[in-house]
Amino acid sequence: MNNNSGTPSYFEFTVFSDYGSLRYLFFCLCLLTYMTIISANLVIVLTVCVEKSLHQPMYIFICCLSLNSLYGSAGFFPRFLMDILSDTHFISRPSCFIQMYIIHTFKTQELTLLTVMSYDRLVAICQPLHYHRKMTFRTVQCLLGFAVLYPVCILIYFFYLSISLTLCGNKLQRIYCTSWAVVQLSCVDTKVMNIAGQLISVTSIFIPLFFVLYTYLRILLVCRRSSSEVRGKALQTCLPHIVTFVNYCISVCISINEVNPFVIVVLSLEFLIIPPINNPLVYGLNLPQIRAVIIRFIRMYKIVPPT
Repeated sequence: MNNNSGTPSYFEFTVFSDYGSLRYLFFCLCLLTYMTIISANLVIVLTVCVEKSLHQPMYIFICCLSLNSLYGSAGFFPRFLMDILSDTHFISRPSCFIQMYIIHTFKTQELTLLTVMSYDRLVAICQPLHYHRKMTFRTVQCLLGFAVLYPVCILIYFFYLSISLTLCGNKLQRIYCTSWAVVQLSCVDTKVMNIAGQLISVTSIFIPLFFVLYTYLRILLVCRRSSSEVRGKALQTCLPHIVTFVNYCISVCISINEVNPFVIVVLSLEFLIIPPINNPLVYGLNLPQIRAVIIRFIRMYKIVPPT
């Protein structure tokens, strides 16, 4: 610990337990999960990038969703796998803040991407004749730029405050670094940090949630007056999106509450594992356009044994 500044130069995760030889089983299960996340999301990314017929706004947004899952998983799993096998669970201060930045931007970008996708579905279903005029390539670029840069803009000041805090401890009751856990170690008044955190929660969670609910209410009203075929197509594209968004919002909201360490671990793993696995499954297997391309690629590159 850096005694000169009064601020720790490292942090210790305190929720890890010694499970003896079971740690190797946990390691294998988590490694398998990480490999599944990488494989499933890479399939979606490569499918959308290679297939020209999928170079449309909806599939580009899905591709970015998978890229974000890869980004967030890379910020969590390598370190987590090391901690499972390690007897000590220390992380340097710079590494902690880097991990914190990656995971927080991953969470917020996930929400902004889902919000942008809801707008795309709103235009496609409620204004189909104007879809290609409104959702141009430039518009898609602007929406993606917003989805990526907006989290950085709203989080950068909060992270600046977190980094500059003087801390009186170094023990985190987490399995990875979070801003709220670090703020709780502060030796000084954190009223400004609490206000900033509440504003970030409102702008990054509840505003996107209300916008998504509004867009799908509009879609439901339009579909109610449409044919059964239109309702079926709308439900096919919107239902996975709604399930993914609601699951993610619930996971993020619950994870900021102070509960016992076991619940903290479960909730932390839930929103870092379920969405990255859920997204490629519901969009890759549920949407017939992507599923058809994947099946075609499998057949095309299938190795036929010599006769």
